[in-house]
Amino acid sequence: MTTTDLERTRPEETIVLPAGPVNADDPWAARLATRLVGQVALVTGGGSGLGRATSEVLAAAGMTVVVADVAEAGRDTTARLIEQAGGKAESVALDVADPEAVTTCVTEALARLGRIDVLINNAGIDRTAPFGELEIEDWDRILAVNLRGPVMMARAVLPAMREAGHGHIVNITSTAAKRAWENASAYHATKWGLLGLSHALHTEARRDGIKVTAMVCGGMRTPFLLDRFPELDPAVLQDPRTVAETIRFVLSLPDESVIPEILVLPMRESSWP
Repeated sequence: MTTTDLERTRPEETIVLPAGPVNADDPWAARLATRLVGQVALVTGGGSGLGRATSEVLAAAGMTVVVADVAEAGRDTTARLIEQAGGKAESVALDVADPEAVTTCVTEALARLGRIDVLINNAGIDRTAPFGELEIEDWDRILAVNLRGPVMMARAVLPAMREAGHGHIVNITSTAAKRAWENASAYHATKWGLLGLSHALHTEARRDGIKVTAMVCGGMRTPFLLDRFPELDPAVLQDPRTVAETIRFVLSLPDESVIPEILVLPMRESSWP
């Protein structure tokens, strides 16, 4: 196995949960260490890539994580890794493009766990092809997963969040929501749309104590990129764990503050100035 092959592989590594005393004289450290303990996060696309990294990081912060994914093997592996590390996770089947599946997922999670404090809209797909070669069926499926899916997920969780008087929705967007390149027209359309949706939801939901954040991510060493573009140099991409830790930080802010949009890039990002 070459060095490049090793960089492309995400091993089933051991997750270390926080341990040891928190410095009572450092309120920021105390907040970051304890703010999320006991809360529930639902992560779509949690079976691989950024979804897995985010599920691991939030579980390590003391959250119960509902790992939702259409791929059974991936979601089960994520949940198992979390449980082996002493965290709490549930593996749940979910196709975010299916309205019935969305309703069932959220309803059953609320019935079992009693709350959903955080929704991470991470599930996403793409087809790399020129505009003229994308079939309408391609557009429908990409729109259904990348844009309509987050809409339906948000609609499903918002009533419980409003009743609780708090909550946080994080929408995983991309530099594809800021710039454009060839052979990704449907993906760009959905990510620009998701960024706009995030800001629209932010303006409406915060009156109910609910935060909404658009996480604009640069290229990551995940299967989403590396499996489709094997010629990519992993060194110009970032570890998805870095983005996951940024999500944890955003979620840990005090109630009085919110980050509506944040951009996280690898230092050698090729799609950004």
